[in-house]
Amino acid sequence: MKDKMRRGGGRNQAKTDVISHTGGKDAIGVKQDEDTSFPVKIQGAGVEPFELQVHGFWLVQDAVMTLLAREEVCPRSNLSLALAGTSLDPLAELQSLKGLKPGAIIRLVEEPYTIHSARLHLARVLELLRASGPQDALREGRSPSILETLTHTQTDSSLPNGKNLKRSLSSTKTESTNQDGAPPEYLLPGSSERPIMALLPHSSQPEVPSYLRDLSLSCWNPPPGHRKLQGDFMYITAVTMEGRRHEITACPKGFFLNRSTEDVFDPRPAQSSPVCHCFTDLLCHISPSFKQTFTNLKNRLQLPPVEVTPTPYHTLSWLGPPCASRTHKNTFNRLGVDEQAASQVPDWNEELQAARDLPQGGLEERLQRDRTLLQVNSAFVKAVIKGAETIVDGFAEPVNGNPEDPAFLWGGLFMSQGAASTEFGGEKGRRAAQRLELKGVQAYNDLEGMEGLHTLPTAIVDYRGVRMSAQGLAPGLEGSEQDQEATPASRGLLYGVNAGPQESAQRRQLLALLARAAKSLCIQRHVVVAPKGHQVPLFTSVDAQGLLGADGRLYVLDLVRTFPADANFCPEVETESQTVTEEEDSDKTSKEDNEKKGCVKEGWPENYHADSGLPKSFPHGLCRLRPELVQAFIQHKHCQFAQRVRETLDENGGFEECATACDSRATDAVRAACKDVGSISDTIFEMRFNPNVFSGVLFPPSESESTKLQERLLREAAAFIITHQIPAFVEYCLHSNEAPMDGASLKQALHQRGINLRYLGHVIKAISQSEQKERLRHITRSVIGEIFMRSTRRVFNSFLQGVDVPSLSAAVSHFLCCLLVPHFTPTPVGEETKKKSRRRGRGAGASESTPWSTLTGAELWNLVCQDAVETYNISDSLGSGPNHLVEQYGLQKLSLLREFCLKTGVQLRLRDYLFDNQNKAPIGPDDVVNMFPIVKHIRMPTVDASKAYRAAQSTIHKGLLDQAHEHLKEAAYLFGRVCDDLHPEACYCHSLLARVAFLQGKAAEARSVQLKAVVISERVLGFDHPNTIQQYAFLGVYVYAGGEIALAQKCFLRARLLMLTVHGEDHPYTATLDSCLGLVLSGDQTGQFLKNALRLNTSFFGSTALHTALNQHLLAQWLCSKGDYRSAMTHEKEALTAFTSLFGEDHPQTHCSKEFLSTITKQAVQVERLLRQTGADCTDQTVECLTPTTDTILEQMVLVTGIRSITQSDKFQEYKKKHLERKAAVVKELGLKLINEPVVSETVNEGQKSSAKETGCGKEAEDGGSPAVERESQQEQPLEEASVERAALVAARDHVVQSVEQIQHEEKTDVDRQHSEDSQTAAADTKIKIVNGESEVAETSVQNGIKSNTDNGEMKSEAKCDEIKSDKICEINGSKVLAANAPVLKSKGTWADVVVSKTIIANGTAHKEPAVNGVTHNVSANGKAKE
Repeated sequence: MKDKMRRGGGRNQAKTDVISHTGGKDAIGVKQDEDTSFPVKIQGAGVEPFELQVHGFWLVQDAVMTLLAREEVCPRSNLSLALAGTSLDPLAELQSLKGLKPGAIIRLVEEPYTIHSARLHLARVLELLRASGPQDALREGRSPSILETLTHTQTDSSLPNGKNLKRSLSSTKTESTNQDGAPPEYLLPGSSERPIMALLPHSSQPEVPSYLRDLSLSCWNPPPGHRKLQGDFMYITAVTMEGRRHEITACPKGFFLNRSTEDVFDPRPAQSSPVCHCFTDLLCHISPSFKQTFTNLKNRLQLPPVEVTPTPYHTLSWLGPPCASRTHKNTFNRLGVDEQAASQVPDWNEELQAARDLPQGGLEERLQRDRTLLQVNSAFVKAVIKGAETIVDGFAEPVNGNPEDPAFLWGGLFMSQGAASTEFGGEKGRRAAQRLELKGVQAYNDLEGMEGLHTLPTAIVDYRGVRMSAQGLAPGLEGSEQDQEATPASRGLLYGVNAGPQESAQRRQLLALLARAAKSLCIQRHVVVAPKGHQVPLFTSVDAQGLLGADGRLYVLDLVRTFPADANFCPEVETESQTVTEEEDSDKTSKEDNEKKGCVKEGWPENYHADSGLPKSFPHGLCRLRPELVQAFIQHKHCQFAQRVRETLDENGGFEECATACDSRATDAVRAACKDVGSISDTIFEMRFNPNVFSGVLFPPSESESTKLQERLLREAAAFIITHQIPAFVEYCLHSNEAPMDGASLKQALHQRGINLRYLGHVIKAISQSEQKERLRHITRSVIGEIFMRSTRRVFNSFLQGVDVPSLSAAVSHFLCCLLVPHFTPTPVGEETKKKSRRRGRGAGASESTPWSTLTGAELWNLVCQDAVETYNISDSLGSGPNHLVEQYGLQKLSLLREFCLKTGVQLRLRDYLFDNQNKAPIGPDDVVNMFPIVKHIRMPTVDASKAYRAAQSTIHKGLLDQAHEHLKEAAYLFGRVCDDLHPEACYCHSLLARVAFLQGKAAEARSVQLKAVVISERVLGFDHPNTIQQYAFLGVYVYAGGEIALAQKCFLRARLLMLTVHGEDHPYTATLDSCLGLVLSGDQTGQFLKNALRLNTSFFGSTALHTALNQHLLAQWLCSKGDYRSAMTHEKEALTAFTSLFGEDHPQTHCSKEFLSTITKQAVQVERLLRQTGADCTDQTVECLTPTTDTILEQMVLVTGIRSITQSDKFQEYKKKHLERKAAVVKELGLKLINEPVVSETVNEGQKSSAKETGCGKEAEDGGSPAVERESQQEQPLEEASVERAALVAARDHVVQSVEQIQHEEKTDVDRQHSEDSQTAAADTKIKIVNGESEVAETSVQNGIKSNTDNGEMKSEAKCDEIKSDKICEINGSKVLAANAPVLKSKGTWADVVVSKTIIANGTAHKEPAVNGVTHNVSANGKAKE
């Protein structure tokens, strides 16, 4: 099956190919575009005829929407379609229309306007006139895409025939010839300069021209009554660029000029004025300048949709335009279109629930539902942002009279700050309650199969130090609102502690839904005592309520305490939950007291309090466990459960005996294990948690035992964070070169392991107690910076409450100066300040008496340190000032400034800031450009796209690259349909698709897809997000593969600039970037970057780590190219020592390093001879330097960046040894002879030797094969990265195929013996199908060895990978296929894994490539290999 890049995205893109999914029984049935798409011709409505590709399953209105988005039609609107003179029903399917066939002519028909549709048309025209310019993203606070400033060409991957790719290739190659490759000094290793201006270079896109001077509602608007009766909708005034003023009338037929002037009202049509259905046609008629500009707009080179389509959610840019005043422009708001839209208050709840209720039968229906949900939620979040700005800025009045908790109704939203309850901990508790409510809604929103249970649209927003929660208006309760004495049931309250006893069909339905939700959320059904004394069974926390709305839907509300309590931070309520037992049953008081004394500490590890200081109190009382922690803890308990069962069975005679015996030993073992691990069932393993334990809730006596068990489990879960999760995080950081770089990536890494950010102090403690704390200094730096910034944000929120609006920019700049400048003291308001204030038109006296202006740096630092001690329990870590953070931890003030802005919504002017001058404030009021709301919202699912993405990851794990490629193309298509690719997961999908395509040798496709991934990352995650840094590094590799060396240098330098800004130079990933720069740059800078990479890798991973050994080899290679063979020998010896210790003497990597060392030793001897024979003067002319080839450099970059990995197969070697012993025993028992085994063994050895020579170490061979250093901790890295590496690992194996007769007999015996002897061995296995003399290999994951069967003459075998020599290797549909000769098929062999070097094919050309560092793979980059 040929690979085609499926392009396009979004519902309205007509030429989008639909990709078929071939994934087995779980495949998503996507319709084939060959069956449903066909072309039609579009004519009429003043549009030049053109062809449109439509799909048969489209509705007519889908075709209309697609047409309205086309450049040929925009901005026309209010159009319908006609076929053969007959108007088409908008809700009819195209395939149901008679006479509609390929090539049919469909006419556009201009429909009469209504007042509403006329306003919508004007809104479309304004959208066109407000076309975004290069500076608009910064002005609006959105993260821009910078990629086009590097390529200076279009990056659209959706143009057919690769025209864009060719244009980009020619452009960048031409540019590279005119450029000096030397990087700027601030990017060289060791530089302390951090220029901010370089972060956002000037865009190569031209500024948007001006179309009109003004466009607004006329002073004569609205029309008088007698003109309304004649069809006048509104009057518009347009001032053209020529300076002429025109009065325009909107009517049902369109728009025309009237005779009115500023002084005289005359609504009659002007002479020779046409009536134009499209407003721009009339403007072209009256203004030649507008016509020319509009024509140029139509003919301009279109940017790809991923660059211009608005993102669903706002991604903040902390840097604004250099001059905010100059970038402000007329947006024609006086036309009133925006106000008209705002006046129509939407019912956000009804819109969201209607979207959720959309059908989900077929794929098209599910995609439409997902897209609608995303659009509704995106619009809701934008309304929340606008509402927060309106309310906090003081433009809305509260609807209640409570000044402590004002509530607002605005734009269909209910917004409030929430009451600061002393029970939950005041202000911090209030904020925590809002955050947990959002997380609870997200948890119920994510449940599959729960369509009947609804939650309200919810978001929280932080703006100017105020946090507000926003929800759509809940529907009225079902029942009589006039009857105030009605029971809760009649008022619609079906569930909750206050609902009371009732019985109804709706209540039964709600309870069934809540029970299913509780099972998915691992919540235990339990009984609590209500405030009135009666007992209430619950499936949720005690706060939750279930309602029957007036719309007939069932809602669940108040989900603050959905997740279990964190026992580490709630010691004061540990014993409260059982007090009701003592009160109600005095006869058992003394007995229960004794039980309490014995079990209050049950669940805590030994010496837990002494070692960790936990449990302890926290500033707020709403500390809950994260859902990720709950899942990890359940997995941990399940492992304990399995281990206990196995141990018990072993003690009672073994598994087989207990399983076959007709007694209760097996059942007793399961029961004992269930009790031991705390399962709520005594017959199966089942873990559930009570969210009301440790929450001050009273339980009845019947719940006593269950409550004790829950308290024990919650203590164990809380201790699990300290004893397992935090050490696992530290271990991951110790071995990964992609460890967290900033606050966002640190937060993500911790949350993935279920670690709340309140444990940051414990993370610091764990690192400080580690023997490797020096190697973890970059994590310490990130954690300290995050603690400092989060405490600073809390102080800043309080600080802003005392600032009036006119002083905001001055107060923010003053706060930043106090924060970042040591011992900063405010200067009195002098004459110069007064002059500046007068120049701005404000009085200067106000700032003298304001409290914020008297804040000093020392006072601010004390407040921040006090908050850090209270929240994170760190005392002296922050020191006495900002310089302590710089000197002690290596934190950068620029990085702190960036973190502060991203966390608070502050946007600064784009300029370079200097923090070293203590006599001058580095940030002034004019530098604070804006403050934007920070929103946390519900993440809407992309179900089918995510399933396809996960299916791709699964197939990559199995080594099926072709199938993974198809899955990824489908996932990318589906993401485009749902979210126009503007989604974080779509970015990861495109990045993985590019990597898989590159591994298959499709470098051009990888480049095209990666360009898109970079743009998505910049716009959705942020232009300086850590993921963007990594995407630039991958792009550098792919463009280098296409020969674009200059662009590759720009990508790596861009990544290094972002790395220096976000974290600084002292980070493992900087070593990765420096290694790549050392490979792509030329001149003296190469050595600087390579030496710096070696220094960093040595300090972070040690001298014998794989990263360091590869760097030693790269440096030796560069020194050889310079002719310095003595130094090269020194570095290669270090590399050889490391490879030997890592892989052993027999690994191909070690062999190649030996060969390379031998080669450069010979070269060094030759140099010495030449020096003696000819003298030093002739050396340069007579010594030939060893220089790596371009393909060698490419493969080395692939290794360094992690696209491909070096494999180390100790487990397989161990298995091979055991397997050989078993096979020998079986053969001996059966009386057979292994006549061919010595031959096989010899063949293996010869294959290794010949491959070492092949890859080896001649003049070019020393630069060897390739690749990318894989992360040593694969289990902890992101799945999409680990999967590619496992694919490479699978690709690096050869296999032996035995004859069918021998396998059928021998392997059956083997399977039986293996199952009985070694039930614990597990490894990556290989499925092999022998078809027409070929064996098809695919990796699976099974336990214990070999399984085989014969079906219709086709033998399928699953076995451990062994390695023998084969003649050919190729790839068919993602499976590695070995074409073996007859002698090999007839010979016997064993199965194990030995990595053998093979020829690498890069960029689609077959050639014998020397192995980089001796590491090669038996799969080519494009799936082909040469013998």
